[in-house]
Amino acid sequence: MSHDIGKLKTQFLEYVEIEKGRSLKTVENYDHYLSRFFEFGKIVSPSDITDDSIREFRLHLNRQDGRKERGQQAGTMKKRTQNYHLIALRSFLKYMMKRDITSLSPDRIELAKVGDRHIDFISATELDRILSGPRGEDLKSLRDRAILEMLFSTGLRVSELCSLNRDLDLSKDELSIRGKGDKVRVVFLSQTAKDAVRRYLDKRGDMDDALFIQVSQQVAEKLKNNDDIRLTPRSIERIVQQYTIKAGVSKKVTPHIIRHSFATDLLENGADLRSVQQMLGHANIATTQIYTHITDKHLRDIHKKFHTKRK
Repeated sequence: MSHDIGKLKTQFLEYVEIEKGRSLKTVENYDHYLSRFFEFGKIVSPSDITDDSIREFRLHLNRQDGRKERGQQAGTMKKRTQNYHLIALRSFLKYMMKRDITSLSPDRIELAKVGDRHIDFISATELDRILSGPRGEDLKSLRDRAILEMLFSTGLRVSELCSLNRDLDLSKDELSIRGKGDKVRVVFLSQTAKDAVRRYLDKRGDMDDALFIQVSQQVAEKLKNNDDIRLTPRSIERIVQQYTIKAGVSKKVTPHIIRHSFATDLLENGADLRSVQQMLGHANIATTQIYTHITDKHLRDIHKKFHTKRK
């Protein structure tokens, strides 16, 4: 019995979204990675997926110019990015096995070995300069200050920040957020962040549900047409970059790097790894452990200060 690979892919993506509860972004990525493989290998049925077709696809990926991948430097595609394609394909093959459809065993796919994940971070001084960038009392400055303070106070992912609505209860020091894998966790608000959000909301004159919105001259027209004015992750990335340049910080700073700063600040001030894991919403503590490399300097300073020196 022959099976159309396109229909199977659609059914698989629906399974990933509904049965596995993955986010729409994950579904979109799986669609992209699988389509790339099927197109390259001229795959029309599950039986076309072979050791040879995967080997040739891996060679193809390894020879891709990394500059075509967002945020990559010139050179070959990163091993981690190559693995994303293989993980999607392996999940698809597991789905085939679950449905008793004959294809390559998912165990035949081995991921490329990758080195330890490198994290870019900024100093506390650089972070302070960025956070103090928005100084005006106009709506845009108040909004941008609230965005930056919220990012550092909560450690939210940029997509999570964008999803917030203005009905935030600022009488409390915490809020619940639905993050990756549809999991709910609690994050905490500093008084500085709450004050910044309150001042921003007091300045708002619209009734839109979104917490962070566009403030351009075209907003009134968009509201009139019921267009969405909620800020997107890309918009917030641009805002962070704007204040990074204004602060004279030469590094590329993103909302995710501010999230890194949130994690390292906690660890350097004595927070335990498990608590930081919960606040970041990491499913696996191994993901959180990457931050311990950054705090090594803090440990070295403690060792130097307190360890007995031999005369």
